[in-house]
Amino acid sequence: MQKTSDLNVIETRALPRPADLLAELPKTEAQAEFVTRSRREIQRLIFTDDRRLLLIVGPCSIHDLDAGRDYARRLAALSREVSDRILVVMRVYFEKPRTTVGWKGLIMDPHLDGTHDIAAGLRLARRFLQDVLDLGLATATEFLDPITPQYVADLVCWGAIGARTTESQTHRQMASGLSMPLGFKNGTDGSLTAAVNAIKAAGQAQTFLGINLEGAAAAVATRGNPDCHVVLRGGAAGPNYSPEHIRRTEELLTQAKLPRSILVDCSHDNSAKQPALQPDVLRALLGQIRTGSSSIMGAMIESNLGAGNQSFPQPRSALRYGVSITDGCIDWDTTAALLREAHAALAPRFT
Repeated sequence: MQKTSDLNVIETRALPRPADLLAELPKTEAQAEFVTRSRREIQRLIFTDDRRLLLIVGPCSIHDLDAGRDYARRLAALSREVSDRILVVMRVYFEKPRTTVGWKGLIMDPHLDGTHDIAAGLRLARRFLQDVLDLGLATATEFLDPITPQYVADLVCWGAIGARTTESQTHRQMASGLSMPLGFKNGTDGSLTAAVNAIKAAGQAQTFLGINLEGAAAAVATRGNPDCHVVLRGGAAGPNYSPEHIRRTEELLTQAKLPRSILVDCSHDNSAKQPALQPDVLRALLGQIRTGSSSIMGAMIESNLGAGNQSFPQPRSALRYGVSITDGCIDWDTTAALLREAHAALAPRFT
């Protein structure tokens, strides 16, 4: 019989069942309690009158586990220092959307050599999340592949749906079943409508195709995720964090009968893709907060041990320690000074 399927598939590799990986690397009782408490804190900060600022801070992507742990240890100590006014959550991003081609992240290519050992990537991601939680640091990640959450979502405190996938029905459905607060970014063109519609869709009950913990195809039915919010990241027309942009976002959220809760990504088009400009974006947000804005509840910063980024692919031995191989970041010293500056700037909110 003439073959009509898998004409372009050259290999299919079985992955461990989610249940097996969770049994192999189970979360501890302490980790489960910390994730639950952190999610509750984040939810309260986003949707109530908690006056702290939510800061999602960390590398654009995790590619070197040693450097990632080094960064996490430093951030955990700093987070304790500023915790009375700032809730710090570490970016622990393992999946990277690509405009065309490129390295897709630690889960998809953990060895950075094109072998795409996804089973190893899932194990490394799960272990790394546990390491970060053990430091007393909440975790944040972007969910890209709809199967990935079954392997790692129980260890994630805050989630994101990226600009390229906010319009995707698959991702809106997935978000409706996720158990943590989650931000939808505006589209790459700067459109807010897609993010607002995504929040509304994810808040509703959904049924869709997925896999269960046994790895079998399943019809997944959800009750909806009530803890979704918008993330402003700029767009093709430029930044979208000015007071005028914030007011327009507030109006759209009000019209949609959604909470006026806004998190601003200081990177990407909001900083003209120049990482060194991220501190200026955060300072502008702090200025708006100082003059009475109550809808800006958080910000996101791409930060690493070293500044900028480095070209990839190249031999792992040639990579500089603690420097991103995806988007450029600000360095650790700049990050620490910026968080302390933000902590001081927020003092009037607590007097």
